[in-house]
Amino acid sequence: MTNNLDTLATALYARIDDELKASPWLAPWRPAIGITPTLSDAELITLAVMSALLGYTSERRWLRRVGRDFGHLFPYVPQQSGYNKRLRAAFSLLTSMIRIVARDTSLWSDDVWLVDSTPVGCGCSRETAKRSDLAGWAQYGYCASHSRYFWGLRLHLVCTLGGLPVLFALTGADERETLRDMLDTAPDVLAAHPGQTIIGDKNYFGREFERGLAERHLKLLRPARKGEAELTGSHLFKPLRQVIESINQTFKGQLNLERHGGKSPAGVSARVLCRILALTAAIWHNDQTGQPIKRSLTAYGH
Repeated sequence: MTNNLDTLATALYARIDDELKASPWLAPWRPAIGITPTLSDAELITLAVMSALLGYTSERRWLRRVGRDFGHLFPYVPQQSGYNKRLRAAFSLLTSMIRIVARDTSLWSDDVWLVDSTPVGCGCSRETAKRSDLAGWAQYGYCASHSRYFWGLRLHLVCTLGGLPVLFALTGADERETLRDMLDTAPDVLAAHPGQTIIGDKNYFGREFERGLAERHLKLLRPARKGEAELTGSHLFKPLRQVIESINQTFKGQLNLERHGGKSPAGVSARVLCRILALTAAIWHNDQTGQPIKRSLTAYGH
C-alpha cells in the first residue's frame, strides 16, 4: 500500500463497509421500506474523513471539490443539506468506527495514556451564548494555554503516546468528573489494559479521585501542586506532557477543530467526531503502511 489520500480513502471505505456487513446494527436507522440511499454509509463516513484531513470547514465547498476532483471515488455526491442531515444521523456509527479502527493499530496496546482537555469554541458574542441551541450544554471557560476565556465545550481526550485516541468526550464538565465517566462507560477498554499508567496535568488531583483510579487498577502521574512534595518519578513524565499539547495542536492546526461550524448539539458532535476519526484513520493507515511517524498527516493534506 502507498501512503496517500486516495489509498487511505479506499482502505477506510473497505474497512467500514466490511464492518457494516458484519455488524449491520451499527448503521444509522432507516425505515425497512423506502428508497435505498445512493451514497452508502461507508462512502459518507469516508467523505467526512477526507474533508477533515484536507482542512475544509465549508461543506458546500467540500462537496464541490469532491464532484470536481474525486469523482473516480464517489460517483454520486449529495447536496449539502442531505449530506449534513445524514452526517448528523451517523453519530453512533462515527463513534463505533473510531474504536474499531483504533483497535486495528499496534498503538492500541500501549501501556501509557495521556489525558487532557482542549477548548472547542462555539460562539464569540453574548447574543450567541443566549440564543444558541447549544445554550445549557456549552459553558464559559478559561484556556490556560492561550490565556483567554471562551464560550463552548471541551474535548476531553485519553490518548496513547503516539497520539491514538482511546477515549473521548465533548462536554463542559470538570476534567476529573469527565475522566471518571469516560472510564466507567468503557469497561471493555479498561479490561484490555490492566495496570495502565495515566499522565495528566495538575487539574487531575484529589484523594477521592486518585483512590477511584487506584480501584480501577490505574496509576496516575501528575505534576505536584503548590504545597505538595514532588511526586516520585515526576522527572520521567514531565517531557511527555508536551506530547498531549502536540496532539491538541494537531486537532486545532491541521484538522481545524475550532472552526467546526456546528450550530446544534448534533452538528457539533458530528463534526468533532469526524476529526477524531480522521486522526485515528491516519494513524491506522500510517501503521498499516509502516510509516515511521504514525501521527503524520502530511501525506493526506494536499
